[in-house]
Amino acid sequence: MEVTLTFDNGPEPAVTPRVLDLLGKHRIGATFFVLGSKLAEPGRRALAKRAHAEGHWIGNHTMTHSTPLGRVADPARTIAEIVDTQALIGELAHPDRLFRPFGGGGEIGPHLLNEAAVQVLASEKMTCVLWNAVPRDWADPRGWAETALAQCMAQPWTVLVLHDLPTGAMGRLNIFIERLLDHGARFRQDFPPDCVPILRGEAVRPLEPYLKATPA
Repeated sequence: MEVTLTFDNGPEPAVTPRVLDLLGKHRIGATFFVLGSKLAEPGRRALAKRAHAEGHWIGNHTMTHSTPLGRVADPARTIAEIVDTQALIGELAHPDRLFRPFGGGGEIGPHLLNEAAVQVLASEKMTCVLWNAVPRDWADPRGWAETALAQCMAQPWTVLVLHDLPTGAMGRLNIFIERLLDHGARFRQDFPPDCVPILRGEAVRPLEPYLKATPA
């Protein structure tokens, strides 16, 4: 059982430091998919800088996290959601320029991307990182750890989506990690190929499952 931990929608001063402390305690490398709107605040960007300095990867999770890109009709808005966030990430970016689309509740489907998003990911040589487990920690801050453990045990390599948000959910992170270790889990920082449809700007898997069809 292999597990890649990812944290979306931060950074948050009340939560992210504790998450970083726990990851450091267990010597686990993770990826933080940050919001551009939060990185624009110096205090929050300092947390992303700390995460980067401690060996974690920083990825792009759009500027506003308001609408899945497959439901955005304006190409300029799509481009800004990605490019403006990447500019704020700046020197903290992973060499593969990681991007995770907004799923709107964790679902995988054609609402994730549109043609403008695919074009900008190609032109910027970015890597699209999806997921295969969403325990909905934001909606179930106490019970998510049991859900996540079951998800991890049901497949050989899990890319788990958690959220470093002030919901109280990350209070269960330490016990969740310890339970995974008790079950023999191995933590890793990279992603399985089936969760990476676009690698450094090149489509390496069919995009139709994630891409809103363009009207004829």
